[in-house]
Amino acid sequence: MAAADESVDELLDEGLSGSDILVLTTGEEHPWAQHERSFGEDAYWRQLGEAEDVFYAHTAHVGVAGNRSMVVLAVNGGSDSEVARALPVALEKAGTRLVVCGDQERLRTLL
Repeated sequence: MAAADESVDELLDEGLSGSDILVLTTGEEHPWAQHERSFGEDAYWRQLGEAEDVFYAHTAHVGVAGNRSMVVLAVNGGSDSEVARALPVALEKAGTRLVVCGDQERLRTLL
């Protein structure tokens, strides 16, 4: 998760807008998503539609998440088959760039 957060910071430092970035997780939800979901599902998903900032979602909800020019995929858990399914979907959601963060050995075996 830390590597994904660093990637987001780097993308923002490059001049991208938060609205250009989607962060997907394969294991536990990102703390931001957990916090925002605590205010209710409607408020959480409304932020996606408003597209004013980085949006964080679990890959289980990737169909609802929509596309962004930059996608950061945090491989922070989930089964190998879940991660293997998440990789091409995350690539499809990324308009310009996909950044994949996680254990390099695990990723090598899945790619």
